[in-house]
Amino acid sequence: MYCSSGNYEAFARPRKPVSVDKKTAWFIGAGLAALAGAAFLIRDGHMPGNRITILERLTLPGGALDGAKQRERGFVIRGGREMEDHFECLWDLFRSIPSLELEGASVLDEFYWLNKDDPNYSLQRATVNRGQDAHTDGLFSLTGNAQKDLIAIFLADPRDMEKKRIDEVFGQDLLNSNFWLYWRTMFAFEQWHSALEMKLYLHRFIHHIGGLPDFRTLKFTKYNQYESLVLPLCNWLAKQGVNFQFGVKVTDVDFAIRPEYNQATRINYKRDGASNGIDLCADDLVFVTIGSLTENSDTGDHHTPATLNEGPAPAWDLWRRISEKSTAFGRPDVFGGNIHATKWESATITTLDTRIPDYIRKIAKRDPFGGKVVTGGIVTVKDSSWLLSWTVNRQPHFKHQPKDQIIVWLYSLFVNKLGDFVKKPMQDCTGAEVTQEWLYHLGVPIAEIPQLAETGAKTVPVMMPYITSLFMPRRAGDRPDVVPKGAANFAFIGQFAEAAERDCVFTTEYSVRTAMEAVYTLLDIERGVPQVFNSTYDVRTILAAIARLRDSKEIQIEPVSFRKLLQETVEAPVLGELLKGIK
Repeated sequence: MYCSSGNYEAFARPRKPVSVDKKTAWFIGAGLAALAGAAFLIRDGHMPGNRITILERLTLPGGALDGAKQRERGFVIRGGREMEDHFECLWDLFRSIPSLELEGASVLDEFYWLNKDDPNYSLQRATVNRGQDAHTDGLFSLTGNAQKDLIAIFLADPRDMEKKRIDEVFGQDLLNSNFWLYWRTMFAFEQWHSALEMKLYLHRFIHHIGGLPDFRTLKFTKYNQYESLVLPLCNWLAKQGVNFQFGVKVTDVDFAIRPEYNQATRINYKRDGASNGIDLCADDLVFVTIGSLTENSDTGDHHTPATLNEGPAPAWDLWRRISEKSTAFGRPDVFGGNIHATKWESATITTLDTRIPDYIRKIAKRDPFGGKVVTGGIVTVKDSSWLLSWTVNRQPHFKHQPKDQIIVWLYSLFVNKLGDFVKKPMQDCTGAEVTQEWLYHLGVPIAEIPQLAETGAKTVPVMMPYITSLFMPRRAGDRPDVVPKGAANFAFIGQFAEAAERDCVFTTEYSVRTAMEAVYTLLDIERGVPQVFNSTYDVRTILAAIARLRDSKEIQIEPVSFRKLLQETVEAPVLGELLKGIK
């Protein structure tokens, strides 16, 4: 496998690998990484779809990319995914997947046209005092010390950030800033999360620093990600003959471990309570999704709280068993061993009363029934004790959603703290009580809140014990390489595998990247995996980000002659112009 950039590689079609006709493929898990891997095997590896099998414990594909209407509870989405122009592997995948709605168009075409016609941006990023504008004015409010903290982590050797927490490298000035408010709520970072991941995010998204206050750099799908991304991908895979087997709980994978050659030899699984296995030879490729962000999620309803499930976690237990066989297979408990540091809760609110959309309209400054961008991303309640954020995406958010209903997604980072209205931790609240807290922060008159929450909405809370497990402080080796050294026929994919090309987790892009690296490596495909967008090496982008982080205050560089030279260098269109300024 190698990485590349530019049109020459992007539009090339790889030839059929010599050995592919002898091979079959097995995917453990049916999340985005596995679905993408199957698609790359077919499109780029020329493997017939009927030689690919996807084993999934649950009854639906998609993993964390979910969205459904449950018969009694109502509409449920555990989370939403923010996307951008430079998800190079994701868009490489979906350029080849046909749209389910637009004849002759790909999913990428559909997404591209949608966001051209209806560009995303927020008109109110944060509120205080029960729905009033927080007046952050798009400013980061970083003091000189806070700016130094950011520069220090950006320039630091990544090895120096291993095993460190964010609050060990950032002082209170930064943690009290608008920048941290924007950052932590957009990406779901806690102060005890990994300083290394914070550094990786800064490098990965430095070209989006200016968009943090209003989300103008983000792009969203037309519907929830299950209907917009998973369904068209699964539809295409099924037409290629891919075999989906649901209700299959993989319990272990056996390996033959030798000094320079390691081979997966058997997949052990249970179905309908009976144990069985699949014996593997060197031509059987195995792609294992390790860990899970949404494992042991528990769903409540309007009158029942979601519960924190700390019991057996099949996806994590599978990785633990695998990791016992080689130190190269990672350390799962670094990520999945502290539920109280990795949990938070979300809720899906379906509005039933026509009064509630008026409050949404007041804050979003847009018509929520208009079919276009509404909040443009999350609205964070700055003075919420739960640190509550909520969003209304384009409506309808589900294809079969009634026209007079609005789907709201809400989440809180501090689920253990008492609410400002309900005086209970979010993790103990029913859907109706979560709605009360949200209505309170929308500015609904207090006397109206209990009844409006009870009859004017239907809310489904979801507790996710491992949702930020991928952000836990770590060091090299805690995540196994996508294709470990000496691996002959197996790879690890998903959010807990270590991609060869620098990238950051908690994105759809990362799942697809690990799948692409795995397929391209094991089949030796003669096409480059797209590089991560290299904005972090562009001095113009860096200076623009610095200026934005300083709230556009002028950067003082002395002497004046050096400042002039630096400006000319940044603006130089070609190398010859750059060299003219060097004395």
